[in-house]
Amino acid sequence: MKRHRRRLAVYIFFVSVLTLVSIFTGKQAEAEQGQGKTVYIIPIENEVERGLEAFIKRATEEAMESGADHIIFEIDTPGGRVDSAGQIGSHIQSLTIPTTAYIVNEALSAGSYIALFSDNIYFNPHATMGASGVINQDGTAADKKAQSAWLAQMRSAAESNGRDPIYAAAMADSSIDLPEYGAPEGEFLTLGPRQAVEVGYAEGIVSNRAELLEELNLSEATIVETETSFAEDLARFLTHPVVIPILLSVASIGLIVELYSPGFGVPGSLGLLSLLLFFYGHIVAGLAGMEALLLLIIGIGLIVAEFFVTGGILGVLGIAAVVGSLFMSGYDMVHMSMSIGIAFLIAVILAIILFRRIGMDKGIFRHIILRDSTATEQGYVSSVNRLELVGLEGNSLTPLHPSGLVELNDETIDVVSDGSYIEKGKKVKVIRVEGVRVVVREIK
Repeated sequence: MKRHRRRLAVYIFFVSVLTLVSIFTGKQAEAEQGQGKTVYIIPIENEVERGLEAFIKRATEEAMESGADHIIFEIDTPGGRVDSAGQIGSHIQSLTIPTTAYIVNEALSAGSYIALFSDNIYFNPHATMGASGVINQDGTAADKKAQSAWLAQMRSAAESNGRDPIYAAAMADSSIDLPEYGAPEGEFLTLGPRQAVEVGYAEGIVSNRAELLEELNLSEATIVETETSFAEDLARFLTHPVVIPILLSVASIGLIVELYSPGFGVPGSLGLLSLLLFFYGHIVAGLAGMEALLLLIIGIGLIVAEFFVTGGILGVLGIAAVVGSLFMSGYDMVHMSMSIGIAFLIAVILAIILFRRIGMDKGIFRHIILRDSTATEQGYVSSVNRLELVGLEGNSLTPLHPSGLVELNDETIDVVSDGSYIEKGKKVKVIRVEGVRVVVREIK
């Protein structure tokens, strides 16, 4: 009986131990798969520009404030602005939680630079990364100074996470010869998934997000997907380098046409709407502050005041204020100068065409420009024409040499002689009247 009880106690002991071990192992496995952790998914899509920069900052700050344990950047971008990529890269580098870049399709140019700042990089089987040469907006290669600075930035981005900088440099410098990776001298390096793993630029290749989470031991983690808001999408569109000159040109066209239109109608409304959209996009993107909008309002007010105050100073100050507000809102002085120049040129050409076709008889000009002429046909006379005096005779009241006074029909008239000196008290006759000039001759 005692032996039976002893066996039963040993059996219960072993079962309890096995149960505790299984519970502990299960909890450990769950912990290894990220249960209880939070992962933020942040997309980096389309062109890299200041609107995307504002979104990345907003999304990462939201993740940090909510206590996220990991951030995954899903990248699919052909590249974009170098300065925006630099700001995004610096921001990612400053994050204190682990980050992973998952290249869904392509991370080219500025996109490859951003990816290099992540702690981990994973590739989709069909993804590519590289081709990071710097080009201008017209498609030509940037100057050597810009290329050298970008090359240094690419090297630094690779080194920030212990990656060999030679491959990052080859993405931006076509003179580096890497024929074994399809980038002989004269070609920029673009890495595929297997090549990226081979050179240490990728930790692995995964087909989807679920596989990526499993690789990161985060398959049981809570996933939070961040998306751009409508305002952020609109701001990204409105701050696009191609859209900016279009908005400013539409604004200038609308306001110029409105000057030649009766009342305030569609052209003026479109012009003001374009200006408001320009500033709205730049304010949402974090490029412009309320001080720029205030300067714009002041400038418009001064221009309107110029129509009612002579001198021209208010108009010049108003134009300067408007242009200043545009420059305050821009992220690139050169691009903003080009955009303003295009809008100004269009406005001048349109103003000349409308002036030749319409003149100053329509729109606001009819209220501020004097139209009446002092023509005789409209009843205006500059002086009284005394043609009725011709032929009348009278006496000189003063000597005429050649001007003086004569009395004609009991009226004293200012006259001139026909050239000869006439003494006082002589008889004279009016021989002609030329405007206000009455000519007389002595009667002998």
